[in-house]
Amino acid sequence: MRTATRILLLASVAALVLWGVPALAFHDEGVAHCNGCHTMHNSYEGEPVDPDSPDGNPWLLVDATPSDTCLGCHSSANSSRGVFDGDCSAGHSLEKGAGNYIFLTCPDLRESTRGAVIPGERAGHNLDAPGHGLVTDTTHISAPGGTFPALLMGCTSCHDPHGTFSFRLLYGAREVQGTYNFTNPPPVAEKLDSGIGGEEPNNHTAYQSGMSLWCGNCHTDFEDIGLTHKHVAGEPLGPGIALAYNLYNGSDDLIGGDPAFAYWPEVPFEDAGMTIDNTAGPAASSQVMCLTCHRAHATSAASSGRWDFNVTFNEEDGDAWGTYEMAQRISDLSPNANRSLCNKCHVQDIDDEVKQDGGPY
Repeated sequence: MRTATRILLLASVAALVLWGVPALAFHDEGVAHCNGCHTMHNSYEGEPVDPDSPDGNPWLLVDATPSDTCLGCHSSANSSRGVFDGDCSAGHSLEKGAGNYIFLTCPDLRESTRGAVIPGERAGHNLDAPGHGLVTDTTHISAPGGTFPALLMGCTSCHDPHGTFSFRLLYGAREVQGTYNFTNPPPVAEKLDSGIGGEEPNNHTAYQSGMSLWCGNCHTDFEDIGLTHKHVAGEPLGPGIALAYNLYNGSDDLIGGDPAFAYWPEVPFEDAGMTIDNTAGPAASSQVMCLTCHRAHATSAASSGRWDFNVTFNEEDGDAWGTYEMAQRISDLSPNANRSLCNKCHVQDIDDEVKQDGGPY
């Protein structure tokens, strides 16, 4: 009886201990269960884990390349962390918070019949994931503005699959992939609790500091602020740009915005005090960053743009080739009347006539 009581007591204590331990996501803050990505013998219940590689894969991976292995879990529409979803040929593929690699498979990213074809590989970072129809960049041999080898580009070029304490498992200052050294630390940011659903003005990633500096690990030349005629990044907005951002409420309402509710997740900025539920616009000390205009992965716009830099009106986006019409924060006037989101900071559509039923003329 005494033994049974002790067993019951120990079981109760164990249950309480386990109850108090939060459930971690697969990669959170350390090495997850190894066989999620690796297989010792490429065999499970008498069948090969990867039938396409009967002799096994490098690093004992369950798929041919690290990125193919990542996309094995991160490519499902049902995954809260899916980054390769939809079908570009059918149009209207899903946009993801960091961008959707499916757009790398598009035959043409143009939003009009003018100009030369813009191949899908210009949609963003090109991954070595042949099992998903993705190949490394055929144009650049290294990262634009830097020396990171394009042939090495993959999910694990930026993210540590074995876990870190940093935002989105991004590497810190260290050797990456055995050949390249990052010299800048990971950014400081607060992620959303759930990857399901789009960002909203009161529920969004909170970028606090260091994003552009971290991107500069590979895109080194883009850090030469003040030395070249390039758009600044990782620099304070200043009072003029901050005021323009706070007042701009769409092409039909250039100065009617409320600074307390001026934040648009489509045009984010960095601020040391940023929180995921912040709705206020920037202060003069808030910073523009790489991710103010670009997403990290890929989009239906060239250069991983948060909006298509080649169109004037939202109405033009996605019309020519059936690619996804990118979400834009717009005014109440019309779902099509708003011009380029560059205007959120630069307000160059002053005195432009706005067509009441949408543009273009």
